[in-house]
Amino acid sequence: MSLVTSPKHAAWMRRALELATAAGNDVPVGAVLYDAEGREMAAAGNEREASGDPTAHAEILVLRRAAERAGRWRLDGSTLVVTLEPCTMCAGALVLARVSALVFGAWEPKTGAVGSLWDVVRDTRLNHRPEVYSGVLADECAALLRDFFR
Repeated sequence: MSLVTSPKHAAWMRRALELATAAGNDVPVGAVLYDAEGREMAAAGNEREASGDPTAHAEILVLRRAAERAGRWRLDGSTLVVTLEPCTMCAGALVLARVSALVFGAWEPKTGAVGSLWDVVRDTRLNHRPEVYSGVLADECAALLRDFFR
């Protein structure tokens, strides 16, 4: 179940879409992490192809960069905005980083771990569960992916 989104979520998703568009020859996924006051902490697009790193998903890069800048691994109070429903790796990482809220655009029926195949972020066995806002600018996010895979 998703919570009601706000206008700031759409604005933040537009920033993530910019990053996805700039992902080059990688799958166009963009992510941005905002602090509790709405300031951008870190931003990235997928870099797997550019780096040769299978873990270089946009979400992982953003969490790493934000934690480095903040000087701490706990990112409580933050909101992760990403154009595509996170996979199990990324969903697990955002739970471990104590991200307070997740905003995502398109659903990922093949690998999604925030409701499509699994629901890692709302698993009651875990000690942290972020708020989830799904489907924000979903059509725009999905179109970007469809165009890439054509």
